[in-house]
Amino acid sequence: MNSLKGHPKGLYLIFATSTAERFSYYGMRAIFILFLTQALLFDKELATSIYGSYTGLVYLTPLIGGYIADKYWGIRRSIRWGAVMMGLGQFLLFLSASMLHTPGWAHGLMYGGLTLLILGNGCFKPTVSSLVGQLYTPGDKRIDSAYTIFYMGVNVGAFIAPLACGYFGETGNPDDFKWGFLLAAVVILLTIVIFETQKSKYLLSPDGKQLGVLPDARQQALSAEQAKSASAGEQSSRKWRNLGILAALALVFGTLFYLWLGDDWVSVGIFTACLVFPISILLDSSLTKIERERIFVIYIIAFFVIFFWAAYEQAGASLTLFAAEQTDRVIWGWEMPASWIQSFNPLFVVLLAYIMPAFWAFLNKRNREPSSPAKQAIGLLLLSLGYLFICFGVKDVQAGTKVNLMWLTGLYFIHTMGEIALSPIGLSMVNKLTPLRFASLMMGLWYLSMATANKFAGMLGGLYPEAGKEKILLGFRIETMYDFFMIFVIMSGIAALILFLLSKKLRQMMHGVE
Repeated sequence: MNSLKGHPKGLYLIFATSTAERFSYYGMRAIFILFLTQALLFDKELATSIYGSYTGLVYLTPLIGGYIADKYWGIRRSIRWGAVMMGLGQFLLFLSASMLHTPGWAHGLMYGGLTLLILGNGCFKPTVSSLVGQLYTPGDKRIDSAYTIFYMGVNVGAFIAPLACGYFGETGNPDDFKWGFLLAAVVILLTIVIFETQKSKYLLSPDGKQLGVLPDARQQALSAEQAKSASAGEQSSRKWRNLGILAALALVFGTLFYLWLGDDWVSVGIFTACLVFPISILLDSSLTKIERERIFVIYIIAFFVIFFWAAYEQAGASLTLFAAEQTDRVIWGWEMPASWIQSFNPLFVVLLAYIMPAFWAFLNKRNREPSSPAKQAIGLLLLSLGYLFICFGVKDVQAGTKVNLMWLTGLYFIHTMGEIALSPIGLSMVNKLTPLRFASLMMGLWYLSMATANKFAGMLGGLYPEAGKEKILLGFRIETMYDFFMIFVIMSGIAALILFLLSKKLRQMMHGVE
C-alpha cells in the first residue's frame, strides 16, 4: 500500500529531500554575515548589503526556475540540477574561506558561490513545492496537512543547521568558517543521493504514474475550443503585443522605483518584477474566466503576505540586534549566544506542525474550518499580537536595561503559530488554484512576494532606534523599542483586518476550491 500514516510515501521522500536542502541553506546563512565581517573583513554596511541582495534574489530566481521547469525541464530535472548548482555553490564558499590570505580569490569565489546558490535555489524551490500537491487527487482534504508536513521538514533542517554549521564554523578562528560551508556542501550532496535513488519508486500520482518527468505545460493541452479560437497569425500578433505591454510596464515601473530608490538595482529589479510578472500570466489568452479569478485570489493574498514576511523577517536583523543588546540571555549562570535564539522559531514550527492541522481538522468536522483566505488573515493577526506582546515587555524600559528572555521567546512562539496558519496553507492554496500548466511558475510568483518582503523588511529594519540618529516614519519619530515594535503591530493588524473583510469575496472567487 503506497501510504504511510495516511499520506503517500512520496511526501516523505520530499520531506527528507527538503530537510537536507534547507539544512544546507540555513547552515550557510547562519554563518555567512559573520564570514563577511570577521574573515573577509568587510564593513557592516557592505556585508549587510550583500546579505540582503542574496536573500532577496534567492526568492526572485524561482520565477525563472519555475518557467524552465514548466516549459522545458520538468520538475525532476529541475530539482536535480538545482541541487547540483547549490552543492557547487557551497563548495566555492568553502574554497573562498580556504583562501583568506589571497583576498582577490576569496572575494571572487565568494561571489561565484552566491551566484550558483541563487540560481540553484531558483530551480529547486518552486518545483519541489509544487510536487507535493501532485501526489493527491484534486479536492483531497489531506493536501493542507501535507503542506504542513512538508513545511515541518523545512524547519527541521532550519533548526539543526545553525547549531551544526555554527559549531564547526563559528569558533572564533576565521579560518574555520570553511568547515561550516563544507558541511553544508556535504548535506546538499546527500539531497541529490536521496532524491535520485528514490524518485522513481515513490514519486507517483494517485493513479500510479511517474510525476515530474515531463514539463507540466506539455501534459495539459489546451482544449479544442481554445486551440481553434485564434489563427497562428493572431496568436503571434498577440504574443508580440503582450511582450510590448510588459516591456513598457517594466520601463515605467523600473523608472519609478529608480527615482525612489536610486541605484539600488537589486531592489529596483525585485519590486519591478513583483508587478510585471503577475501581469504576464494574466495576459495569457488560454486562461478561462474561472482560472483568471482564481489567479486573482492568489495575487491578492500574495500582496498581504508581503506585509507578513516584512514583519516576520525582522528575526534576522532587528530582532537579532534586540536579542544581543537588550535581552537578558543568562540561564543558570550561562549566557546563551544571541544567534541560538534563531533556532527558537524552527523548533516551535516542528512542535506546532502536529497541533495546527489537528485544530483545523477539529473545526472541519464541525463545519467551522476557516477558508484559506481567512487562515491567512489569522496568520497576520497572530503576527500583530506577537509584536504587541513584546511591546508590553519593552514599554517604559530605560535605555541600556535588558528585558527578560521570556518576552522574545513569547514573540517567536506567537509568530510561529501565525507562520503555520499562513505559509503552508498559502503553498497549498497556490497549488490548488493554479492551472497545471502554470504550476511551478505560479509557485515562483508566490516566492516573489517573499523576495519583495525581504527587501521591504530591510527598509523597515533601518528604523531600528540608534543613539544619535533620528528615525522618522510618516512624520512619527521612532525613539524607543516600543515605538519600533508598534510599527509592526499596526501594519500587520490593519492588513489582517482588511483581509478578513475580503475573505468572503475571495472564497467566492475560488469557485469551490478549498
